[in-house]
Amino acid sequence: MKKDLEYWLSLSLINNLNNHLKLEALSIFGSPRNILKAHKEALLRAGFTSDNYEALHSQYIKDEANRILEYCQKNKIKILTLNDEEYPELLKFIYDPPMVLYVRGTIPKLNAVAMVGSRKASGYGIETAVKLSSQLALAGILVVSGMARGIDTASHCGAMKEERPTVAVLGCGVDITYPPENQSLMERIIEYGAVVSEFPPGTRPAPYNFPSRNRIISGMSSGTVVVEAGLKSGSLITAKYALEQGREVFAVPGNINLLNSQGTNMLIKDGAKIVLNVEDILEELNFGIAPIVSNRSDILYSESLNEKHKKIIAALKIEDLYDEELSNKISVPLDELYELLLDLELKGIVKKSITGRYMLIA
Repeated sequence: MKKDLEYWLSLSLINNLNNHLKLEALSIFGSPRNILKAHKEALLRAGFTSDNYEALHSQYIKDEANRILEYCQKNKIKILTLNDEEYPELLKFIYDPPMVLYVRGTIPKLNAVAMVGSRKASGYGIETAVKLSSQLALAGILVVSGMARGIDTASHCGAMKEERPTVAVLGCGVDITYPPENQSLMERIIEYGAVVSEFPPGTRPAPYNFPSRNRIISGMSSGTVVVEAGLKSGSLITAKYALEQGREVFAVPGNINLLNSQGTNMLIKDGAKIVLNVEDILEELNFGIAPIVSNRSDILYSESLNEKHKKIIAALKIEDLYDEELSNKISVPLDELYELLLDLELKGIVKKSITGRYMLIA
């Protein structure tokens, strides 16, 4: 296993070799191990140069691959290859998926939506990003963003406000916090979900890293929502990647007199789906409808809830439970429990997770 990872890393670390050519070589030879064992002439026919071949077999690449392996092991950084189960499924199908991903935390197996926007966001943009991301999270959708200032930060916070997972894709190593003031945010994201990067640990943020990072944000997601963006915003690059990847693009309309709204309004003019509420996203992507979010104190004392409803809510406040566990805990027969759970689901209070457990929505 360690040797296989070394081969994957060695191939990924070759400079001046297009990522797509590396992937083409993988499709031809079947594995990084086979690529390293291949004759030079075969690799040259596959698009490698003599310099690429020499680099692949250099002591420097081997030492660097082993250094990264040791560092990641010591610092609890997972290395995912295209063959790994945890590698995001949708990302495998873009034109040039990363050969390896470095991960701190766990990437949930959920339908994902990217949310991006201006670093210099307005109060309107921040409020909208938090609201939409929290509602997406409550609907069981994984919110993916880039942990940048402004809209990205608000998007992650909206999901975590509901104690739901979120994933941040970085333009640097996963052991580096950028921007620096997001250190505590990064730690919370790792707790709730994951931070990921295609760049090896220790890689400093650089302007040329971020367009590459943006293709991963959109590539992991069924759709990309641009909340607020100027005409030269990097968020428009993410939207462009989403279109190239065959994914949906959404935009939140803004004040026509503000520079930060010009990019989003242009996207809408060019055919992006306009977002006025979270249902616009969920319905377009066939994710269903958003749960009804109500004030908890109003729910608990509502006349429409009987004592058994309240027992269910009290039990699920402690932990998520399978139907039989819940039945035993509150001493209600399963056939009656299912009717009670259906009532609570229709009221937007309870939902069934992808694991089969029942859980409170908010």
